[in-house]
Amino acid sequence: MSRASEESIVIEGPCGPLEALLTRGDVPGLLAVICHPNPVQGGTMHNKVVHTLMRTARDLGASTLRFNFRGVGTSAGQHDYGIGEVDDCLAVIDWVLQHEDVSRLWLMGFSFGGFVAAAAATRLAQWPERLVLVAPSVEKQDFAALKPLAGPASVMMGEDDDVVAPEAVYAAFADERGAEVVRFAGTGHFFHGKLVLLKAEVERVLTDQA
Repeated sequence: MSRASEESIVIEGPCGPLEALLTRGDVPGLLAVICHPNPVQGGTMHNKVVHTLMRTARDLGASTLRFNFRGVGTSAGQHDYGIGEVDDCLAVIDWVLQHEDVSRLWLMGFSFGGFVAAAAATRLAQWPERLVLVAPSVEKQDFAALKPLAGPASVMMGEDDDVVAPEAVYAAFADERGAEVVRFAGTGHFFHGKLVLLKAEVERVLTDQA
């Protein structure tokens, strides 16, 4: 089990430098990129759900990289409503592929970041080994344009989410054969009091050999 500390790094993005935190894990070639929720609502890479996703991947021995989208923290640029943020994510992935000897990519995101992660996956030459989407934004962003998804996805959804409509998420993935939707009873958007359960389910899907 890895307990690597995070290192502050700067990655050149489409609009300038992007602020990021990197750990290097024990499993050669395995790295998780994690996308944060909507900055308009205060989302950053320090969000507790994003941190939970990072810890889950780290504890499985993966290297991890979480980063601030354009205009967040010290990252250059301005919020671009999900369009430019997908480009930011792709730039981060390109950086890790060039600099970290990555052969296995896990891509994860929460809320707005879930849409960004899914959108970035559709533009990669190879679908990520794991795509984990926590309460992905399927209404405010044009998720329908990504369908059908080119590979499998694991979706974590609180049944009492009051930010992203649960029924909209269930409907968005109902016809995706490679998608597993895990429902969390009595759980809101930010998984208050349910982060331990979220971590356990994400660990399960990341280690599933099927």
